[in-house]
Amino acid sequence: MLKYMKKGSVIVDVAIDQGGCIETARPTTHDDPIYEVDGIIHYCVANMPGAVSMTSTVALTNATLPYALELADKGYQVAARENPELAKGLNIVDGKVTYKGVAEAFNLKYEPLEAVL
Repeated sequence: MLKYMKKGSVIVDVAIDQGGCIETARPTTHDDPIYEVDGIIHYCVANMPGAVSMTSTVALTNATLPYALELADKGYQVAARENPELAKGLNIVDGKVTYKGVAEAFNLKYEPLEAVL
């Protein structure tokens, strides 16, 4: 799809740490953060939050602490039944694969989460 972009456009691959989401992406560093392919600038710094570690840590903590507290207060079974966001994070429960994408990827039997909670 690069051919449809204007020359000088910028692509930022924020998923480069997990293998990237852009075909032309390759990991870069804070010291050498960009490169060009077909006139398109690529910014693919692995661990982008590392440039602002304190800020990113505070942001991550603010986003995740309520979930951790809910899990600690209720246990994962009750918390997952009451909170669909937490339920989406369960892939395997008691040895049963409860996330369809994981089951399909590994050719395993899928069990709906509701059936095992």
